[in-house]
Amino acid sequence: MTLSTTPAIAASGPADQSRSTQPWIQLVLGMIAMMAISSPQYVWALFVQPFKSSLDVSLSALQVTFALFSIFQCGIGPLHGELASRFSSRVFAAAGGLLVGLSWISSAYVTSLPLLYITYGVLSGIGTGWVYVAVIELMVQWFPRRRGFAVGMAAGCYGLGAIVTTFPIASSIREHGLQTTLVVFGMVLSAVIVLASLGMKRASAPSRAEPSAQPGMASRRDFNSREMLRTPLFWLMFFIMALVATGGLMAISQLGALAVHFGISDQTLVLGMAALPLALTLDRAANGLTRPFFGWISDRIGREPTMLIAFLMEAVSILLLLKFGSNPVAFVLLSAVVFFGWGEIYSLFPSLQADAFGTTHAARNFGYLLIATAVGSILGGPLAALLYEKTQSWDLIFYSIAGLDILAALLAFFVLQPMRIRWVNNALLQKRA
Repeated sequence: MTLSTTPAIAASGPADQSRSTQPWIQLVLGMIAMMAISSPQYVWALFVQPFKSSLDVSLSALQVTFALFSIFQCGIGPLHGELASRFSSRVFAAAGGLLVGLSWISSAYVTSLPLLYITYGVLSGIGTGWVYVAVIELMVQWFPRRRGFAVGMAAGCYGLGAIVTTFPIASSIREHGLQTTLVVFGMVLSAVIVLASLGMKRASAPSRAEPSAQPGMASRRDFNSREMLRTPLFWLMFFIMALVATGGLMAISQLGALAVHFGISDQTLVLGMAALPLALTLDRAANGLTRPFFGWISDRIGREPTMLIAFLMEAVSILLLLKFGSNPVAFVLLSAVVFFGWGEIYSLFPSLQADAFGTTHAARNFGYLLIATAVGSILGGPLAALLYEKTQSWDLIFYSIAGLDILAALLAFFVLQPMRIRWVNNALLQKRA
């Protein structure tokens, strides 16, 4: 008995161990890569005033850079997804990391706004988009039972990553200037992404076929992008995501301008620290923590009920920021709550999409969903800045964003949820037939 069972145990042990540890290895690598690609988006507010002064341009013209970044990160998401399906995760993520480094280094030497559009907007957007799509695809494949949590952890690191770089970059700009800062940090971020990508690999087909943690709420059939795009379910998901993304991306791109509007200057201190960098740091923490937190919640109570809670919280926090933002402490704390209320869309919607349409075509399908972020960046970036320049008031913008959040919350709970349940049930019946 001993001789017959020992070899079996020895043979199966390493394989079982590999299957149990590989998802966590992929999660750690994805988290590291996501932290490294977060800075191009989340420290942009620190670059706004230096670029505005050095290039002598208006705020609305400069913020086109941020819109282009989001368009090329998310707006051409279908192209990212198609390319991701043609290359290994390792190669695709590494190429993205190299583009991120190239974009920052080349941006250090621009002398005109159109060049900045290309270097920072286009190149950095493409690079971060490639890494983001590669990592999210790995998470939805390797963690079928903890999909919300795993996607939330990876996406959360995209929000948290800039915590590591916000104060160093702000300090470097003051001490060494914009050019040196972009070159040094561009090389460092690129190196980290490339090293993390070397261990990335997709899950096997059997792992992808494991059921979701929400029995009866996830499709057992995989839908390709063409099939998905024909469904009202996808377009409702897309619309709701764009509504919430608008407010959050307005806060990201305009936080420096909002600080000036509220009278928060470089000399304004909170707990002995400069208010704006402190706000940016807490915002990154909130934006990172909200993704695994609400992803974990959604694995238990459902995606749409979680959306109802989070989106309504976002609406309230936006209105409170408008009312109390001139108080430095309130500005720092409420801006963090704003980020906590919207960042979870990057864990909830990819998980919801995989629940509804499967994981085999996850990279391509997620690429289409990413376009919603590009829509939000245009509305919350240059258009919001232009509206402010015309009215010299943020009131209309804030009230509009709160209204969009409330609409998104109601649509998610009362329309999207029953529509998804019907979709999953119909897909299950078709498969059985």
